[in-house]
Amino acid sequence: MFDAGNSLDAGNSLDAVAGTGLTVRAATVRYGGVVAVSDVDLDVAPGEIVGLIGPNGAGKTSFIDGVLGFTPRSGEVMIDGRDISRSRPHRVARLGLERTWQSPDLFGDLTVGENIDVGNRPGRPVRTLLADVFTRRRPIEVPAGILNDFELDGRMDAVPSTLSLGQQKLLGVARALISNPSVLLLDEPAAGLDSTESQHLGRHLRTLADRGLGMLLVDHDMDLVFGICDRVVVLEFGRVIATGTPSEVRSSPAVMAAYLGAPDVAETLHSSTNAGGTA
Repeated sequence: MFDAGNSLDAGNSLDAVAGTGLTVRAATVRYGGVVAVSDVDLDVAPGEIVGLIGPNGAGKTSFIDGVLGFTPRSGEVMIDGRDISRSRPHRVARLGLERTWQSPDLFGDLTVGENIDVGNRPGRPVRTLLADVFTRRRPIEVPAGILNDFELDGRMDAVPSTLSLGQQKLLGVARALISNPSVLLLDEPAAGLDSTESQHLGRHLRTLADRGLGMLLVDHDMDLVFGICDRVVVLEFGRVIATGTPSEVRSSPAVMAAYLGAPDVAETLHSSTNAGGTA
């Protein structure tokens, strides 16, 4: 798994323990009679960023929720060769599959250090509650260097409301990494960020991947997705309509047609294709 205890500095590479990453086969999510995700296959290898894009309502968040066990799903999910298809979300997290949320989802009454430390808590709610009530409060555990790595040094005792939105997003990623996951699922991490903040976030994510962390990135910021992803998978109405490198996906007629109803995204795809840009 990914080791969050080391620094991201070039001299301290964060390498993933040998593993196969995330494997999903025939994932299907239904809400009553509505099929939100249909028979989706997807892989994320260690050190790889895979983008998952599609128009609104394509099934991207439903796919993440299904993989993690937050919503009923059929199909097979494996992390580092271990079948977690029927595992509850807290066990999925312990086995190496973590996520971030569309909103930072931080605890406003906890400090930055305490928010990060939440990721160290075992996924056993009753045991954790009893420990909090009947035992002495344990010291906050934040690995050396992680505050600096995510540009939160000096903010250990600050509350999230004093941070910029970009810093709050980085804090959410830092918290997810404390449990040393093999693969991190990012659900619209750039939502609400301007282009400069999004590029800054992208550099952090690319550095994490270069140190061995596998990531599945869901976002509507096409510049971010095509700029940092190794591969891109496109959903429409819950089905995969294209997969390949960013340049291959950008030039796919099926992808262009899917985004015709979203002028801003379609224009980004069209402009990138004409410019011959690469990730």
